[in-house]
Amino acid sequence: MEMTLDKQFHPLYPFFKRFFDIIFSLSFVLIFSPLYLLLALLIKLDSKGPVFYIGKRLGKGGRYIHIFKFRTMYIDAEERLEEMLKKDPKIKEEWDVYQKLHDDPRCTSIGKFLRRTSLDEFPQFFNVLKGDLSVVGPRPHYIEELKGKEDSPLKKYAHLVLAVKPGITGLWQISGRSHLSYEDRVELDSLYYKKQSFFYDMKVILKTIPLVLISRGAV
Repeated sequence: MEMTLDKQFHPLYPFFKRFFDIIFSLSFVLIFSPLYLLLALLIKLDSKGPVFYIGKRLGKGGRYIHIFKFRTMYIDAEERLEEMLKKDPKIKEEWDVYQKLHDDPRCTSIGKFLRRTSLDEFPQFFNVLKGDLSVVGPRPHYIEELKGKEDSPLKKYAHLVLAVKPGITGLWQISGRSHLSYEDRVELDSLYYKKQSFFYDMKVILKTIPLVLISRGAV
């Protein structure tokens, strides 16, 4: 399905979107600040390493951004993943299809809980305040995804996915989350460009809340 950048937006939409992002994120951080402190303490007690994970991702226009998350993995996670992909064909197949592992042995004990409840993503509200993310948008993709094979899904839809700020939540999070294949997730991300509006963003947020509360589709 070929899609072009011909979407017409209300001239005030960017202003209202940014205003909402700031007010919503600032309120969220202030209200849940005790929870942030508690989770930071649990992470430090659970395993060696920093409280936060800082990852390099693709932002709007393909520029590099650094997103914040609570650390959910052991500090040697990359080495563990490489070893598992070499030793276990089933794990490699799962990784190739989903770019995720359902039962990820790289995760710490508290990390598995944080991922299941999506609490690991709470620090990303600081990214929203900083201006790198929006509350609603495509997920922030890894740089390696754009440097992959010529037929990679992100290369196919990059002109749409990277035309807007990435978000903490979006279409794929309310449409199956980690149960979707990587290609399906990227395609849903690309649809956001066509659908975005202030009221559509509110709809996505309202649909996200119950899914997070019941931990549906999280890994």
